[in-house]
Amino acid sequence: MEPDSGISGLNPTEFHPIEVSSKPSSNGASYDHRGRFPYDVMRSPEQEQKIEAFRQVLERHRGDRQLIILQDFPDPDALSSAWAYKLIAQKFEIQAEIVYAGTLSHQENIALVKLTSLPLQRLTTQTAKTKDFSLYKGCVLIDNQGTTSQLLTSVQQANIPITVVIDHHSMQDELKAEFVDIRSYTRATATILTQYIQAGLLKFDTSTTEHVKCATALMHGLRSDTNRLMQAQEEDFLAAAFLSRYYDAQLLNAVMQSSRSKQVMDVIERSLKNRTVHNNFSIAGVGYLRYDDRDAIPQAADFLVTEENVHTAVVYGIVHDEDEELEFVVGSLRTNKLTLDPDEFIKEAFGQDAQGRFFGGGRSQAGGFEIPMGFLSGFTENSEYAKTKWSVFDAQVKQKLLRLVNPEQNYPKGVN
Repeated sequence: MEPDSGISGLNPTEFHPIEVSSKPSSNGASYDHRGRFPYDVMRSPEQEQKIEAFRQVLERHRGDRQLIILQDFPDPDALSSAWAYKLIAQKFEIQAEIVYAGTLSHQENIALVKLTSLPLQRLTTQTAKTKDFSLYKGCVLIDNQGTTSQLLTSVQQANIPITVVIDHHSMQDELKAEFVDIRSYTRATATILTQYIQAGLLKFDTSTTEHVKCATALMHGLRSDTNRLMQAQEEDFLAAAFLSRYYDAQLLNAVMQSSRSKQVMDVIERSLKNRTVHNNFSIAGVGYLRYDDRDAIPQAADFLVTEENVHTAVVYGIVHDEDEELEFVVGSLRTNKLTLDPDEFIKEAFGQDAQGRFFGGGRSQAGGFEIPMGFLSGFTENSEYAKTKWSVFDAQVKQKLLRLVNPEQNYPKGVN
């Protein structure tokens, strides 16, 4: 069944061009007699209804305090979109705090937060146990649906309702939220938030430093999730064109020029050494990683998918969280094959837990999975045990992947 996009009957590729006159603006750009720029779009009735519904929800919660919950390892799309939501909410006197439970380990994410002073705070599951959640009237899920955040359980136990969900991944679970805008056809959540800003929920001003930095972050988020705009659709280009009026190109360049750490390079080297290629799939286990180096896994997958005659790369490893004494098998998928659906592939490969929640999912050309190791977590100080444990999990992950990649060679007779 197709996931609910949140906008019934909307054709995401249907845009209506605007007649443009040659009248110049103050900065030299042309706009029409209604004051619109040539890359502004006419919104469909469905889009207008969605924007109005969002505005009404914000109005109903005027003066509230909210938690914006990101995935445990937020990427540029999540970070920038959450910031945009926070600024929009401020216009309705809503105080929103952006939180995540994991860590920032990707060098570009660290640079983005530091260079833009993005308002973000880490809230570990341990800290969450003693936090006073009674201050918050609602929580907001941006660029996720709660399945990739350890914090949602604590928030739900505190009986905080989900007020808003805005995401571009395929539907992961049934969500009871006051407002839902999930568009699996949209390449970036940053595109959705930019459209809200274009609609007037927030007026960007180049004289406001925070607006310039947020526009820069949105441009980075949009660019990141569309593979430098190479996978962008018309709505993404239109959002980028709008942001081009406000973002700081030098700041964006500084974020993107951040160097890879030695730990990331080591994981990429391991993935190259351990990879096996089957039917144009490159599969690599990279062993144990520190929690803080987890973002090296998707970077290794990004690298492996560039190899000749490879259209899809899957990289995985065991990530050890010393604070929580937990271990997870964490993996990332990257693909250039347009007919391969990462969300469907990962869900079919790894299935669901006892509560019916999938171990992973994806979006266009990218996906990820995280499998708790439960009782087998820890005890890695014993090198022989650690080696044995890795060999078992490595073989199991490979088997599950190869059943889809090359089923005839990897199904023993009589085994389904």
